[in-house]
Amino acid sequence: MSRTANGVKRLDRDTYESELARLQRELVKLQEWVTAKNLRVCVVFEGRDAAGKGGAIKRIVERTNPRIVRVVALGKPTERERSQWYFQRYVTHLPAGGEIVLFDRSWYNRAGVEHVMGFCSPEEYEEFLQSAPEFERLLIRSGIILIKFWFSVSDEEQESRFADRISHPEKRWKLSEMDLESRARWVEYSVAKDAMFEHTDTLESPWWVVDADDKRSARLNCIRHLLDTIPYEDLTSEELELPPIQSDVDYVRPALDEQNWVTDHYPT
Repeated sequence: MSRTANGVKRLDRDTYESELARLQRELVKLQEWVTAKNLRVCVVFEGRDAAGKGGAIKRIVERTNPRIVRVVALGKPTERERSQWYFQRYVTHLPAGGEIVLFDRSWYNRAGVEHVMGFCSPEEYEEFLQSAPEFERLLIRSGIILIKFWFSVSDEEQESRFADRISHPEKRWKLSEMDLESRARWVEYSVAKDAMFEHTDTLESPWWVVDADDKRSARLNCIRHLLDTIPYEDLTSEELELPPIQSDVDYVRPALDEQNWVTDHYPT
């Protein structure tokens, strides 16, 4: 174990990378099982800004097939979407048979940022708290496997990550004006999260809280929980043998200087 600059214990890199590689091999087995059994899997990722949701999602999809395991990260709703039934824009992205969909933030925007920042009315907020459990029961009754993760990060660790992003130009894009504003409303977001859990942490669709102060451990724990939630068997294909390549006796390659080549800035 090492420690972050903020003093948080961190899983050592060798252990992390070894276990991540093992879990990613299991994720490939899971995706093959989901395809073979025509399952529909929906995974919701929520939590504080800079809690590590994106990093966990990135490691899940790193070795999987994007046609089977896809990420949904919606932007601001359009005017037309604002006039729709609230859940409508999310329904269209739900998984079909043989798919795993990872929501990088979800319909729970209404219980968090929209409520705290005043982007929805009190009546819309209260309606959401009542409707969300019913919506999720409907999804589950239809056969969708729904898993909800909440990434929990301390205010000290979030502050440290914000400072890191600010100090590195290549990371600043991760901090929106909304993220900075949320930092100033830590208590309001905490109250909103508690209310959200009170209404939507149900027996049918519980929230699974990931301790995210150590990003490495958080990623591994999240992936292991996902794998443990869905019983699966190894259906990965057997070793393949490459067929012999065709003879090129009658093939004449065009002159290479007739093609547009990308400049080699790094010649060996």
